[in-house]
Amino acid sequence: MRLVTILLLAATFLFGSCTFNNVKEDERVAAIFSAYNVQGCFGLMDNGTTGFTIHNLSRFRDSAYLPASTFKIVNSLIGLQTGKISSDSMIIPWDGVVRSVPEWNQDLSMYRAFRASSVPYYQEVARRIGKDTMQFWVDSMGYGAMNDTAKVVLTSAVDTFWLDNSIRITPDAQLGLVKRLYFNQLPFFRTYQEMVQRAMLIESNTLYRLAYKTGTGTAPNGNTINWVVGWVEENNHPYFFVLNTESTPGNPLLPERRKQLLTDILKGLGFFKGNM
Repeated sequence: MRLVTILLLAATFLFGSCTFNNVKEDERVAAIFSAYNVQGCFGLMDNGTTGFTIHNLSRFRDSAYLPASTFKIVNSLIGLQTGKISSDSMIIPWDGVVRSVPEWNQDLSMYRAFRASSVPYYQEVARRIGKDTMQFWVDSMGYGAMNDTAKVVLTSAVDTFWLDNSIRITPDAQLGLVKRLYFNQLPFFRTYQEMVQRAMLIESNTLYRLAYKTGTGTAPNGNTINWVVGWVEENNHPYFFVLNTESTPGNPLLPERRKQLLTDILKGLGFFKGNM
């Protein structure tokens, strides 16, 4: 019965959610992409109207990319559900290997590791989950855009498959993920979904709440793929968004610019004033 419930939830989880009837291509967003001299797509869903504001619809719906660190959303939920992460305050000790990101070179809780996007922390979580269990949950969720998710996980290391292009996901499906997370509709205990929501919350004030997870990886062609996936909430009204960019090695979109691009797009659409 548990498996049937999970599969029914998965049936509505990652299927494309936008159609030609509820999509508006926005020239304001296109102009901002041009100003940054970056290729990619953006999608915003108004939960009240279910309407989409889109830049580059074909890429948004039909192209799939490695999830990179956005997979930490799913990795966290699976780790919590299986007890491999006891809570968002559970610490995994630093392994002593000095890495290029200073925040990673210390003992970290899940909450801090998520916000620092610590690859080693979540690689250790994935190893503790193990291939078979990871396989079960990825299959149950229908996560990824490959035809045979089972082979993807079982033939790629359990601690790298979301980083090495073995599994890919469309921007449309990423939006479906964060929307269902916001409403606690994923096949995980509500408490665990709320822990991940808290970890994603970046800004909260009287005008708006902004929550997201970033991700950066390298596509098979050597280009850099950047993600920002999450939601912005004004007057208790959520809007879900996905930003996906691709840049060449000679012209990378740095993390700071990626976040500024998101901010400029949302400002251009009228957000952050408390009147959406």
